[in-house]
Amino acid sequence: MNAPALPAFANEAYADFTLPANRQRQLEAIAAVRGELGRNYHNWIAGRAVRAGQWLASVNPSQPSEIIGRHAKADAAQAALAVDDAHAFFGEWAFTPVADRVAILIETAAILRRRKAEFNAWLILESGKSFAEAEADTAEAIDFCEYYARQMLRYASPEPIVQMPGEKNEMVYLPLGVGVVIPPWNFPLAILAGTTVAALVCGNTVVLKPSSETPIVAAKFVEVLREAGLPPRALALCVGSGAEVGDTLVTHPKTRFISFTGSREVGLRINELAARPVPGCIWIKRVVAEMGGKDAILVNDDADIDAAASGVVASAFGFQGQKCSACSRAIVHEAVYGPFLDLVKAKTEALTQGPADDPANHCGPVISAKAQQTIAAYIETGKREGRLLTGGGDLAENGYYVQPTVIADVGRSARIFQEEIFGPVLAITKADSFDHGLELVNDSDYGLTGAVYTRNPANLEKARRHFHVGNLYLNRKCTGAMVGAHPFGGFNMSGTDSKAGGPDYLLQFLQAKSIAEKIG
Repeated sequence: MNAPALPAFANEAYADFTLPANRQRQLEAIAAVRGELGRNYHNWIAGRAVRAGQWLASVNPSQPSEIIGRHAKADAAQAALAVDDAHAFFGEWAFTPVADRVAILIETAAILRRRKAEFNAWLILESGKSFAEAEADTAEAIDFCEYYARQMLRYASPEPIVQMPGEKNEMVYLPLGVGVVIPPWNFPLAILAGTTVAALVCGNTVVLKPSSETPIVAAKFVEVLREAGLPPRALALCVGSGAEVGDTLVTHPKTRFISFTGSREVGLRINELAARPVPGCIWIKRVVAEMGGKDAILVNDDADIDAAASGVVASAFGFQGQKCSACSRAIVHEAVYGPFLDLVKAKTEALTQGPADDPANHCGPVISAKAQQTIAAYIETGKREGRLLTGGGDLAENGYYVQPTVIADVGRSARIFQEEIFGPVLAITKADSFDHGLELVNDSDYGLTGAVYTRNPANLEKARRHFHVGNLYLNRKCTGAMVGAHPFGGFNMSGTDSKAGGPDYLLQFLQAKSIAEKIG
């Protein structure tokens, strides 16, 4: 298999669902996928489907009585087998020509592109994404495949290094070994695909443990990789509990690295477990962790406040605020605070909410009953800590719905100012100056994304220097990072700042070897 000549990378275009033909095509794909609901799916370990004694039911959060599918639950013994077999196959996959590995990613992207509406439908039904959010998720998965394929070709032919007299000097990049990939439920295709193919294209074998909330999307993507030509033993699919399967995978002595995206609590525990030496482990395990945020948008008194309010509402309530990049704090100059509140209230109340498979709805459900209860508790706390501006009530629907909620007059010590909520809750805080606003946005354990709205070039430069986040946006919303253009990853408790979708990301899954040969 030879990798095709690759043109310059370009992001996958989004379908415009304001066009009736595109809406109809997506509705037809949803109807077709509904014909597949309720099937059983198996783990894939040691190159074959593996049955299990217990099953995990995945439900539609818009309509929990609808079963998306049932996935077999692996146990600790199967998880250990997955790592052992991946380790045994590593030597073969590691020395597979780079061109062949790259070609598999390109073919994976092509399959996803042909089946985009189908994968959108799975995302809409299993994770509660709107049409537009599902389209962005699938498109990003395609982008990761295309982008990392090109980046691997770059690392396969690295820049020459200094040549010493009488020597031939080179540096080559080698894969690490077995990687455990633990992606989140909120981008069940894009992040899962990106973290998995990045490790694979570098020559690592992978054990994939997807979220128990969205296992069917994971199973479908693994099927695509096999269709694209990935050897059966290069990737294991291991759905199961974090306490049993996750811990086994992380602590296994043959696990070389862990790539995790999820909560701060789980990420720190993985980091701690991975750091403990275990018998038979001959390396320091590498941990790539992206762990959330408490992202803020700062609105100055000279900003276009209508544009700022639109950016805040879009960032706060896209996919019901279930993004680590979501705006959960708006810091607003006191001179425009009142008018800004009025605009945000009106724009929030204009959002439509209901089942995600109805294209008329901007907001769907949150992922689960547990998430719904946790978010509702934060809203009650927020009502005591600030002033409820809008939302906070019940929605007369059967799914896991939480109204987009805005709480004003929130102090910096409030829980809803400091703690990640991961839902449609926005806290608004008043600042008495731009500098005070910067102080407030940086008053956080996290440092993932942030944005500033101001027309003052000096303030924009000050934000560039002093707004301490991994992804800073100026005069635009703080969500919607694009592969290649906005390498993604944060500071502080937001994680290891690995910069997914950027030119350095594959270095997380490679190790450099210097070779010097005496000549002459």
